[in-house]
Amino acid sequence: MNMKEAFEDETFVNNDRLRYEKNTLSSRLAILAIVFNALYFVSIYKSNVGSYYYNILIGASIVYNLLFMMLVFLVSEGSKAYNKTYSYLAIVFGVLQFVRIFIIPMNAHKEMISLSKKEAEVAVMGNAQFTRVLVYLSVSGILLLASAVTGIIKCNKLNNHMKKISEE
Repeated sequence: MNMKEAFEDETFVNNDRLRYEKNTLSSRLAILAIVFNALYFVSIYKSNVGSYYYNILIGASIVYNLLFMMLVFLVSEGSKAYNKTYSYLAIVFGVLQFVRIFIIPMNAHKEMISLSKKEAEVAVMGNAQFTRVLVYLSVSGILLLASAVTGIIKCNKLNNHMKKISEE
C-alpha cells in the first residue's frame, strides 16, 4: 500500500490521528474514578457513630485515600501520553478499590455499637450507607479498569501504527 492509498484508508487516518491527540478517554475515566472515591471518602468520614472510626485503620485509610487520589491523577496524566505503564497501574488501583470493600465498609456494616448505656445497639454503618459506599467503590474500580483497558487498546493501536509507518 502506498502513502496515497494509506491516507485514503479510514482506519489509517484514525490511527494516525492518535499521534497528535491525547488519550482523553482514559484520562477522564481515571478522573471520574477519583470523584467516586471522593464521594466514598466523604460518606465514610462524615459518619459519627461513637468512637468506632477513631482507630489506626481509619488513619491508614485516610492516608491511602490521599495517596490514591494523587496517584490516580498521575495515572490520568500519564495515560494522556499513551504510556501503557500507567494503564497497568490503573488496573492495580481498580482491583484495590474492590478489595477495599471488604476492609472498612464490610466490617463497619457487621459491627454493632452502643452509643450509651441506656440505648440499644445500632449498626456502625446502616444498610443505606453501606450500599452507597459499595456503589462508590465499585464504580470507581470499574472506571479505573475501563481506563486501563481503553489505554492499553489505544497504546497498542498507536504502537502498531508507528511500526507500520516506519516500515514504509
